[in-house]
Amino acid sequence: MIEALKGQVVAGGKLLPTLLIGAGGSGLAYAVNMPLPWLLGALIVTTGLSLAGVRLPAPTASRKAVLAVIGVMLGAAFTPDMAGDIGRWSASLVIMLVSTAVMMGVSVWISRRIAGNSLDTAIYAGMPGGLSAVTLMAADSEADLRAVGLTHAVRVLILLLAIPPVLQLIGHVSLQPRTTTLAQWLAVPAWDDALMLIGAGVIGAWLGRCLRLPNPLLFGPVLVSGALHVSGLCEAAIPPAIVALAQVVIGVSVGVRFAGTTLASLGYGLLVAVIQALLLMLIAVAAAWIGHAVTGYSPAAALLAYMPGGAPELSLVALSLGIEPAFVTSHHLLRLTVLILLMPVLLSFLKRLRSRRSSPH
Repeated sequence: MIEALKGQVVAGGKLLPTLLIGAGGSGLAYAVNMPLPWLLGALIVTTGLSLAGVRLPAPTASRKAVLAVIGVMLGAAFTPDMAGDIGRWSASLVIMLVSTAVMMGVSVWISRRIAGNSLDTAIYAGMPGGLSAVTLMAADSEADLRAVGLTHAVRVLILLLAIPPVLQLIGHVSLQPRTTTLAQWLAVPAWDDALMLIGAGVIGAWLGRCLRLPNPLLFGPVLVSGALHVSGLCEAAIPPAIVALAQVVIGVSVGVRFAGTTLASLGYGLLVAVIQALLLMLIAVAAAWIGHAVTGYSPAAALLAYMPGGAPELSLVALSLGIEPAFVTSHHLLRLTVLILLMPVLLSFLKRLRSRRSSPH
């Protein structure tokens, strides 16, 4: 036990400089009124340093804790008056699944025909979302893990950087940081509410693993916290300071994925990944307009719900900007669940189909 605690302290000490660098970038972004400052500030500075050859330790345990915190925050967005939205949500979920199938087809085609990747690599690199689950599944296949990781990391980076200008283009959304007083920054829930929020995080993470949810540390707490808030047992929210810290950790965790790489070494693979990300984003924008026309939800909410991947990042953006976080989160949960269930079946089917075509008659 003592050795384990000592190891955690050492790991935390090694991570501290990374978090301070990320927080510094976030503070600078906040000072210059950058949209989504706490997330993008940390992301930009750590990505820049990683591509410049600086090796920054990646947050592991802290990211896991932050995922549970984000899950609790997102669960608080579910309210008792959402029952009347089930019909509109159902229509939007269908649109999201159809657009996901289109994205999957486009991304796999690009990976196979343009990048020249194997079928396994193309399937897992083309999956629009679920990097953690995709990496585990790809590790048990013949996929090129470097190509899979690069494609997903570049996609999340492109999407997060593109969110501010795209949201400003399609919707009347304020992207400027909200004015928060010192008292609001330091506000904490009452002790009974705090215990319920902590319990939602701990029990939710355990439940997520038991139910084998995609990204259990995120979606397990969403379910428990959502149940508490929908039932009216809890109305408390996470303090703004913790929300800001969560954004810093998520921004850093995206940026350090590029450690050990340079723009020159990425070469053609980087170009293909960028093109793929931009095409998928265009599909998401088109689907968002259709979703808006059919359901009446804002194009901004539909866009964040339909964007291909980065469930923690995109849900956190929705929460930070107050853009229907419950709506956005539910869509990403369904997308990841369907994709994770179907990926092995789809890959097996395509391999059998290819085998039949290549075999002599």
